[in-house]
Amino acid sequence: MTARPIIMGVDLSGPSNHADTACVVFERLGDTLIYRRHLAWLGDADLLHLVEGASRGASLTIGLDAPLSYQDGGGDRSRDRELRKRLTRVGMPSGTVMTPTMTRMAYLTLRGVSLSRMIATSHPEAAIVEVHPFGSLALAGAPVEDLAIVKKDASARERIAAWLSDNGMDGLPDQEFSDHELAAFGAAWAAWKWQSGDAAWMAPVEHPSHPFAFAC
Repeated sequence: MTARPIIMGVDLSGPSNHADTACVVFERLGDTLIYRRHLAWLGDADLLHLVEGASRGASLTIGLDAPLSYQDGGGDRSRDRELRKRLTRVGMPSGTVMTPTMTRMAYLTLRGVSLSRMIATSHPEAAIVEVHPFGSLALAGAPVEDLAIVKKDASARERIAAWLSDNGMDGLPDQEFSDHELAAFGAAWAAWKWQSGDAAWMAPVEHPSHPFAFAC
């Protein structure tokens, strides 16, 4: 029996910020992602439990919205510079791609590095990819003016959710999403496109320093 293709998107926050960590699970059917569930307020143990459940009888792809590596010596990775240039060309602000070791990002990077290795160790069959959710949506044609204000504008979040529904994500709940929940949907979108070979932008694995691909 063929394993069900499951796509999981995770929007991470720092290790102590479970409130702003969200996850969504989809099943891929042909050219469509079918919504299964989404959750928020998640610690690492919660996420590992979700991965365990989603991986049963499934081929699992996980998009993690967090740096999964850093540049030795600090500063941008080459992949950060490349993606920043690509996104500014479509109107995204340059600050949408942050250096993994900068003060505002260091704790998120710490969690991303740790969680990705925990998943890879406990579920080596799962495909893990670093993603930039809103960057991925921008490159796919979602309205950049709405993506730029999703953190503070509920109507912008509503329009982005509608765009996702019109572009292959089926069965999304009719409700208001937080910006972190919406980022988890974007993470699943980016992982889906990467898993399908349709990513608009990708940086490959570079062993040993950058063991996961980075895709939009």
